[in-house]
Amino acid sequence: MGPSDPPQAVVPARTVLASADIDRALTRIAHEILEANKGGTDLVLMGIPRRGYPLARRLAAKIAAADPSVDAAAITGQLDVTMFRDDLARQPTRPPHPTELPPSGIDGKVVVLVDDVLYSGRTIRAALDALIDLGRPRVVRLAVLVDRGHRELPIRADHVGKNLPTAAVETVRVRLAETDMPAVDEVVIEGTV
Repeated sequence: MGPSDPPQAVVPARTVLASADIDRALTRIAHEILEANKGGTDLVLMGIPRRGYPLARRLAAKIAAADPSVDAAAITGQLDVTMFRDDLARQPTRPPHPTELPPSGIDGKVVVLVDDVLYSGRTIRAALDALIDLGRPRVVRLAVLVDRGHRELPIRADHVGKNLPTAAVETVRVRLAETDMPAVDEVVIEGTV
C-alpha cells in the first residue's frame, strides 16, 4: 500500500461454518470416502499438521462408525510436509511435526490426504513429495474441509466439506477444539475491503 492508496477498511470476521456444520461436512466426507473406496479395506487417512491431523482422526472415527470392520486408530497417520515446502526461505520458523504412519504403512494403500483449507495447492504438492518418500500408495486422494480457490498448481480435492470462493485479501481461519484456543470448532473469514 502506497502513500496515495486509500486506507482499507477491516471487515469483522464472519463465521461461515459453525461446529454443527463442520460435523455434518465431515460425516458427508467420511461416507464419500467409504463409497469411493468401496468400503474401508486398504484405507489410510494422513492428516497434514496442524489442523489436518485432528480432522483425519475425526474422519476415521466417522468411517469406523459407518463400517465396524475399520479400526479408526489403525488407519490414521500424520504427514509432516515442512521440509518439502517451497516457501522455507520466506517462512523459516515453521515448526516441524512428527510424521506418524499407521501400523500397516502406506504401500499399496488408498491414502487420503486430509487438510483444513485448500488454497494455492502448494501444501498438497509438498505432501505428495513427502508421501512418496515414505512409500508407494496405490491411490492418493485429497479431502479438505474448505476449498477457497486461488490455485497456483493443478491440484483438485476429491472430497470437499465446503467450497468457499474468497477474495485474495481475505483469510480463511479454521479453528478446532483440538488445536486452538478458545476450544471451539468454526470456520471464519477475515479480511479487508
